[in-house]
Amino acid sequence: MKTNAPKVITWVIGLLLGLGGIIGEVATKSGFLTENAFWLVAAGFVVLLLGSSIKGL
Repeated sequence: MKTNAPKVITWVIGLLLGLGGIIGEVATKSGFLTENAFWLVAAGFVVLLLGSSIKGL
């Protein structure tokens, strides 16, 4: 399987999801981020995986 570089917007979305999850894990009073920290990081990785696997994404 040949991989491609993701577009900038795809990379930024993956980065923001991952950072939101990390901040949610570290912070104790951020509500939504704290409750969904694992899923935010997982979604960020999936976005980056799809962005490098599917051409043009």
